[in-house]
Amino acid sequence: MTQPLVVGTLVGNPRPASRTLNAALALREAVGQALRVRGEEVAPTGPLVDAADLAVEVFTPGSTAVREALENLSAADVLVVASPTYKATYTGLLKAVLDQAPGGWLRGKTAVPLLVAAADKHALAVEVHLKPLLGELGAQVPGRGCSSTSRSWRRTRRC
Repeated sequence: MTQPLVVGTLVGNPRPASRTLNAALALREAVGQALRVRGEEVAPTGPLVDAADLAVEVFTPGSTAVREALENLSAADVLVVASPTYKATYTGLLKAVLDQAPGGWLRGKTAVPLLVAAADKHALAVEVHLKPLLGELGAQVPGRGCSSTSRSWRRTRRC
């Protein structure tokens, strides 16, 4: 008997409880539903890391909080990675968290990148910046990354 697939979520917004977090949770649910439609069994919950909760620890010498968060996320088979768009790319906080991941951390996993932007002009940032970062960590990133330019993820998304 196979284990259900686990869908995890990493959010790189420095603001806690952000609209990026809400968009990431909505995308996680959509990914889970798409997997179920394909006949896959999906675990009811998966690891969730809101990097805003780690911000103080990211550059604290000797802190193990980021390493522990990454270890929790490594239990996911599919990982939604979301960030607001800052200066036409993902946030420095997300980069600082992922810089602490070991080489090949996402090998054998599927990643679904999401950038939340204020304007359509940033729609390609997910393809140009976030998707290659996840590939560098070893993830398979099938299809296009997702972007959203609205406060309501469900109304305007591109995947």
